[in-house]
Amino acid sequence: MKLDTEITQLNRVGKTMAKRLNSLGIHTVKDLLFHFPFRYEDLSQILSIDSLVDGMEGTVQGKIALINTKRSPRRHTLITEAIITDGTGQLRVVWFGQAYISKNLKAGDEVSLSGKIKHDMFGLQMVSPAYEKIRKDADTTHTAKIVPMYPLTRGLTQKQVRFLFSQLTDIIATFSDWIPQSIRDSVDIMPLAEAIAILHNPPDAESLHYATHRMKFDELFVLQLRAEMVRQSLQTSHAQSIPFNKTIVQDFVEALPFTLTKDQKIAAWEILQDIEKHSPMNRLLEGDVGSGKTIVAALVAHNAVTQGFQVLIMAPTDILATQHYASFVDIFKNSNTNIGLYSRTKAETTPELNLGKKPSKAAKKRAVLEAITNKDIDIIIGTHALLGEKVECNNLGLVIVDEQHRFGVKQRKKIKSRSGNTETTPHFLSMTATPIPRSFALTIYGDLDISIIKSMPPGRKPVITRVVPQERRATAYGFIEEQVQKGKQVFVICPLIEEKEDDEKTPSAMASDEKKTVLEEYKKLSEEVFPNLRVGFVHGKLKVKEKDAVMSQFAEGELDILVSTSVVEVGVNIPNATVMMIEGAERFGLAQLHQFRGRVGRSDVQSYCMLFSESNSQKAKERLGFFEKNTDGFALAEYDLEQRGPGEVYGKQQSGIKQFRFASLSDKELIQMARNMAKGIDFNIHNTITQKVEEWERQVHLE
Repeated sequence: MKLDTEITQLNRVGKTMAKRLNSLGIHTVKDLLFHFPFRYEDLSQILSIDSLVDGMEGTVQGKIALINTKRSPRRHTLITEAIITDGTGQLRVVWFGQAYISKNLKAGDEVSLSGKIKHDMFGLQMVSPAYEKIRKDADTTHTAKIVPMYPLTRGLTQKQVRFLFSQLTDIIATFSDWIPQSIRDSVDIMPLAEAIAILHNPPDAESLHYATHRMKFDELFVLQLRAEMVRQSLQTSHAQSIPFNKTIVQDFVEALPFTLTKDQKIAAWEILQDIEKHSPMNRLLEGDVGSGKTIVAALVAHNAVTQGFQVLIMAPTDILATQHYASFVDIFKNSNTNIGLYSRTKAETTPELNLGKKPSKAAKKRAVLEAITNKDIDIIIGTHALLGEKVECNNLGLVIVDEQHRFGVKQRKKIKSRSGNTETTPHFLSMTATPIPRSFALTIYGDLDISIIKSMPPGRKPVITRVVPQERRATAYGFIEEQVQKGKQVFVICPLIEEKEDDEKTPSAMASDEKKTVLEEYKKLSEEVFPNLRVGFVHGKLKVKEKDAVMSQFAEGELDILVSTSVVEVGVNIPNATVMMIEGAERFGLAQLHQFRGRVGRSDVQSYCMLFSESNSQKAKERLGFFEKNTDGFALAEYDLEQRGPGEVYGKQQSGIKQFRFASLSDKELIQMARNMAKGIDFNIHNTITQKVEEWERQVHLE
């Protein structure tokens, strides 16, 4: 058996089981080994029956005195009851709807049972415990130990997954380590094979702690290595200097119909200083929602374009690329700057190219690509689809990437090869509206210099935020209707689907559930609450084309209310939307709620954010209360990072953050250790380290 052996080669894995495992992303033995438990149950304490009390959890071992299955007279449910004795007393054990248990277990069998003790009118009992027969020649797998609990999908059980791991003992021992022994010794971590074996079958709590420590270091080390790799690559790269022409910049700023904030001026100055250098800029521009990042990007682009350079701006979606295009066309309407848009669905330029009557989409795309090569376009705006096209720039000096935060080494090489000058590397600026505290940003984006815009442009009214009690829901609906009657629009965000601990769902299953939630909310609002209003919906299961079509309808005012999952979180600009209503608000991170809130309040009209919560927990009330009173995205992110951790705050899919399965921001000593070990590392002699970083980049889609 090898790491790339198909999962179907394992015992008891037929077509149905394989399909269930595939839905969890498990296709090979290696996938299975990296399918780690999401929690553990310590059932190692073996309790005597005479010591049991109500509420106690643990393991009881004894002999089955009686066992039988009967049908409940009222509910017709099958009930299996057993009496267990251990020499100190006897215990009643009950299983519901599991008739097969009386076939597996017989009177006289020695058994190990793990679960919770409950007290009812008949005395103490254990309800639906995990069980297994005690064999003299084998250790227990599901009881009397620290038991791993795995993410599952429908139709898959913990016992089945643990059985699969029992077949992998030999192959784990052959697992090669990507961290050389010299580094492992320096930071005192165990070999990877040993850590993986312990995580799936922990002998004790101390071993589990050290195995987890190893995995934390792996996650933090690969981030720092990747930052070091980019740093070294940039140190040996040469960029064209884009002079900071103070007259050009000053004229641009004075022509604006508003005054730049202090933070905008500082950020622009930092960027303009960077791009004057002959080493490529690698900077992240963080700005709260509506803080004015776009105008800073436009100012920097203007400085480059007027000195003969092309600028490339890339957005994550077609609709965002189109919005950037519209913004830049408006900003540069009184200049001679030529702007082009190239995405999956659109290709156009301002001023328009002369293509004759009604050119086809393909003809438009060819013409725009040709115009880019001929330098008839100064600022090129598009999606990452541009990298897949035969686009050839002409003296590309600056690349601005929106909402991706970092660019892979291979992506940079691809852009360099198409920049019109293969001897130099363009300057890179990443922009994000996600508020990431500097301390955390330095951990996950260690290769980037950081500029932060915290202050908001003057004159914009803060969004009024309220946690709405359920008894005021009808009033809230009435207020929404009033806003629509005034010609305004409304976002309704459906809650995230909560994952049950014993049945953690796959992304596909989660998306299906979210689709169901959105459709139910849409049906309720469109048929019962607002039958006279135009209601639309989007969810993760829609195709990109369908999603974009609905978003365009909403942007053009053809819908009054948009019911959505978190797909509106990033970037969508609908100035006419004045109400953001969020269901199940307690299930979102505060940073995410802040992103939602930022979808409204994008004009000088007063906007509102309504939070509905289904939770009575004091902690949830405190979190939402903090959100209600605070509009600073960075303060909210700091608060939530302390409370919930990075994966919960920013969502599992954000590049880098989704890799934090073990590590957290509180592992400060480990972060520093990983940073120190990564500094100056020679990637030419450490092939396994280089391969690991490249694999990491593929996983977070940086190629």
